[in-house]
Amino acid sequence: MQMKSIVIGLAAAGIASGTAHALSWNPADWFAQAPHSVVAPATTAPTPALATLSPAPTAPIGMIAAPNYRAIVERYGSAVVGINTSGVAKTALNAPGGFGAVPDDPFFQFFQRMPQRAQPVHGQGSGFIVSSDGVILTNAHVVRDADEVMVKLSDRREYKAKVLGSDLDTDVAVLKIDAGNLPAVNLGNPAQLGVGDYVLAIGSPFGFEQSATAGIVSAKGRSLPGDGYVPFIQTDVAVNPGNSGGPLFDAGGAVIGINSQIYSQTGGYQGVSFAIPIDVALQVKDQIVKTGKVAHARLGVSIQELNQTLAESFKLARPDGALVSNVTPGSPAARAGIEAGDIIQRYNGKTIERSGDLPALVALGKPGEKITLGVWRGGKQVELAAILTEAGEKHVAADNGLEAAPRGKLGVAVRPLTPEEKQQAHMVAGLVVEDSSGAAARAGIQPGDVILAVNGTPVKSVEQLQNLVAPRAGRLAVLVQRGDAQLFIPVTLG
Repeated sequence: MQMKSIVIGLAAAGIASGTAHALSWNPADWFAQAPHSVVAPATTAPTPALATLSPAPTAPIGMIAAPNYRAIVERYGSAVVGINTSGVAKTALNAPGGFGAVPDDPFFQFFQRMPQRAQPVHGQGSGFIVSSDGVILTNAHVVRDADEVMVKLSDRREYKAKVLGSDLDTDVAVLKIDAGNLPAVNLGNPAQLGVGDYVLAIGSPFGFEQSATAGIVSAKGRSLPGDGYVPFIQTDVAVNPGNSGGPLFDAGGAVIGINSQIYSQTGGYQGVSFAIPIDVALQVKDQIVKTGKVAHARLGVSIQELNQTLAESFKLARPDGALVSNVTPGSPAARAGIEAGDIIQRYNGKTIERSGDLPALVALGKPGEKITLGVWRGGKQVELAAILTEAGEKHVAADNGLEAAPRGKLGVAVRPLTPEEKQQAHMVAGLVVEDSSGAAARAGIQPGDVILAVNGTPVKSVEQLQNLVAPRAGRLAVLVQRGDAQLFIPVTLG
């Protein structure tokens, strides 16, 4: 089912403003991230009064057994902080809309070339203390581009914070304030969380500090556009601008996530919010505290979701796993022997139910780590081993003709098969589809397909494909290799 085109903002749980302190958010993306924050120094924090926490009791189906939210807030609310940021953004003089002009605006590029002026900007978000010596977790987008970050404790004392590091890929940032004997949260295990479990968020929506909202877990392992490293926890907890970076508690009072994004058509909460699992955030935090930076692992595959029709074509009873549509030449996946058309079903013994499960597991790995992959290939199970590399590393194939050619009338970006791919797939020639759009995408040609022939004529080069397609109109019969199967796909041009 295709989504209707609607204007949706990735409304982050933060607030951004210019000198007039007007609230603003960018509706350019489907999901909105929370803007940032500022505050000022103080002294030490008292030990919070402890309240007895009682986990949600087990109750028969149909009976309500709500957790003691009051006890959670009383015990851990003092470990939740407000974050305020300040910085300077440059904006073109006399640009339409001034600060906050949208880059997609056709006039934006013109005004970017005009003289610019400094425009003070401020933002707000939330965070939480994870150790009594002043280490704080929040979202990376909350402190991004901030010149000054201030942390405000629940007792209204303020401290200037140092950003130890941030990772935009996972949207996690680590702050440090010069204070001791601070209250800290209790950290939980997202793996023990189930859909339907009670959860509680504490933060500063719209600057209203120490606000608590509650709901349930709506789904786990959500993959969002542009966020392949994070298996988000979806909830129906009310999260608004200013909540970004705040903690998500389970029914026992343990933090199991960082509130990060909402799905919204208005920029405000509409019943769907997302949190970063705390285990992902802690791995980022540990790397930042130890080295000051974050290294993500890389496997080197492009994957897509399986549906029942595809599963049947690959002789699978259920559409479980991550379908490999493309393998980057020279990558760990290529060296391990992974092929386009493989379905990765297990990663180090963990079951891959949806394609989004795989990137999150790879991201939690370490460069240099040896992993095992359970792969479905040609109707049988195959086990392969790979050694992960760092995500920033580039792999250049020996054949200089591997760069994808510009897409033409057909709407595909293609490259020749490598010698290794030819040998593995037992093909003499063919073109690997790197990306598909236009007529090809509408017909169902997808990345990872190998184009073998057009209207019965074998395709051996990019130039030949262009020559076969360019003079034609109407419908083409394109023969593709997809995994172990060949199929003709009718493509209508024009």
